[in-house]
Amino acid sequence: MPAAVKRRGAVLLLICLAACSDGNSNKKTEPPSVPVTTAKATESDIPVTLQVVGRAEAYESVVLKARVDGQVAAVLFTEGQHVNRGEVLIQLDPTDFATRLQQAAASKARDEALMAKAHLDTTRYATLRERKFVSDEKVNDIRTSEAAASANLRASKAAEEVARLQLSYATIRAPFSGIVGARLVFPGSSIKANDTTLAVVNRIQPLLVSFSIPEKHLPRLRESMQSGPMKVNLNLPGDATQRFDADVSFLDNAVDPTTGTILMKATLPNKDEKLSSGQFLNVALTLNTLTQAVTVPNEAIQQGSEGHFVFVVKEDQRVEWRKIEKAASHAGMTAIKSGLQINEIVVTDGQLRLASGVKIKARETTTPSITQ
Repeated sequence: MPAAVKRRGAVLLLICLAACSDGNSNKKTEPPSVPVTTAKATESDIPVTLQVVGRAEAYESVVLKARVDGQVAAVLFTEGQHVNRGEVLIQLDPTDFATRLQQAAASKARDEALMAKAHLDTTRYATLRERKFVSDEKVNDIRTSEAAASANLRASKAAEEVARLQLSYATIRAPFSGIVGARLVFPGSSIKANDTTLAVVNRIQPLLVSFSIPEKHLPRLRESMQSGPMKVNLNLPGDATQRFDADVSFLDNAVDPTTGTILMKATLPNKDEKLSSGQFLNVALTLNTLTQAVTVPNEAIQQGSEGHFVFVVKEDQRVEWRKIEKAASHAGMTAIKSGLQINEIVVTDGQLRLASGVKIKARETTTPSITQ
């Protein structure tokens, strides 16, 4: 066989080996499809809500203190008891006050007698002056004595009223219907007027919930309040099953310059008294509703150095990294302001192994519906 033919055959053999080697190399570098879960972007109405933390407050709260000095004779309530307006809670020893009332009543009776005598004297001396038996100066003196007796009688009546009020202050009553707190004094305790705390009464039907909203939302808040009553949804931290609805009843007239927030309050009926004053609550305030918004499950949204992004599945079953802008989130769904179209498919699970151009093996899930 000629040498040229041998060389040509060797070259062809090398070319075939190289081609086979390249084919095997390409097959080895092709990564396997990444298994992921996907969902389709849908069109939904989604409410724009603010999630903040609030604290429950008593609708009315009074720290009971005595208006007179005295000694506790009886504590007539049980700790945590429901009380009605006017119900007697604490009784002070009334002995001193009753004695002072008797003394004031006696002084008034004396002054009434002196007043009656002074009036009779004035009438008698006026008659004698008409007959020229007494001088005008004497009549003026008698009239002056009657005026003094009248003033003393008014002072005695006022003193009697003060004594009667002090006696009534010895009986301490509930100022409104509510729940009384712990016993802070006991029979025999000495108390000072307007100083010693006797008990605390709270009204928790209804209940107030106070919370603060960033000032940037103030224009939208006022606009929403003008269009009608604003509702808030409340739930206990760590227990989303216990939900309560309340109406916004107060928007403060100034922004707190130290925090940049404005105070709001909502009124909760609390008929079952499931909530108490001082509790922390999660507050969801609905500002408005985005209509026909592009929505995807929250799991599809990823956070990167450039902001939020999603992996979009293309027709060739490869993914594309795409930056998006969020509008609002509610009930496990996120509204997309820009970067995504309706019916596009996004990855909701398995993103850690993905990058642009990676081929996937998708399992589509059902997009949850949004309940408002």
